Amino acid sequence: MKTVSFKISALNKFFIAAFIMASGFLFRVSPVAAQTPPIKNIVIVHGAFQDGSGWKAVYNILTKKGYHVTIVQNPLTSLNDDVEATNRILDQQDGPVVLVGHSWAGVVITQAGVHARVASLVYVAAFEPDKGETANSWSVTQPKAPSMRVTADPKGVVFFDRTTFHEGYCADLPAATAAFMNAMQQPIVGSCFGTTVTEVAWKDKPSYGIVATEDHAINPMTERNMYKRANTKITEIKGSHAVFMSQPEAVAAVIVKASYAKH
Repeated sequence: MKTVSFKISALNKFFIAAFIMASGFLFRVSPVAAQTPPIKNIVIVHGAFQDGSGWKAVYNILTKKGYHVTIVQNPLTSLNDDVEATNRILDQQDGPVVLVGHSWAGVVITQAGVHARVASLVYVAAFEPDKGETANSWSVTQPKAPSMRVTADPKGVVFFDRTTFHEGYCADLPAATAAFMNAMQQPIVGSCFGTTVTEVAWKDKPSYGIVATEDHAINPMTERNMYKRANTKITEIKGSHAVFMSQPEAVAAVIVKASYAKH
């Protein structure tokens, strides 16, 4: 049996080596994609008229990605009370935190966000006031949708009008879901909306803002104007005021982006 030998030229050796090296790059896992997120702790603060349970879908998405998520059940009795409730949860975290606030809770995270553990902020269809401003001072800057109606009881506790709740708060959710949310409303003490902010976290920490483009509770233009003024990175998502329930994947994606903020 005759042995056949092949001679490999120096040029061919160069091309073979280059091919092997290129193949290695093609199949190697990117270290950025494989690394643990720089900020693993996510703390979420719910807004007025609901509690933290509406964030379940976002919670599930984030925890499956390896994040540690805690949801504040704030009492909605005063800005100070809500900030105190948020700080209690922030104190429990073992490292840097992405602090997320929806609606009224944008005011809460603006003030509570000065906590040493907070590395970045996410405003979800939320107020983002400056020092000395209130939620009310921004809500009057743009026309309100006809379905944005609230009613106060004799003690000044405010409910979203039950006859317009579905259209005004969560028009993109099924009627049955909206009916349950309406039935379990968490009211807010009306004076909260007129309480001025005394500390402003977004001036020193990266902030990300979600504009819910179909929002009837806070005018989307109000959201844009607040975010632009604060130099907040804006993401527009088609959704109602309850965008965190109707578009949980898109909302979670912004929170993930905020977890990579420098801290």
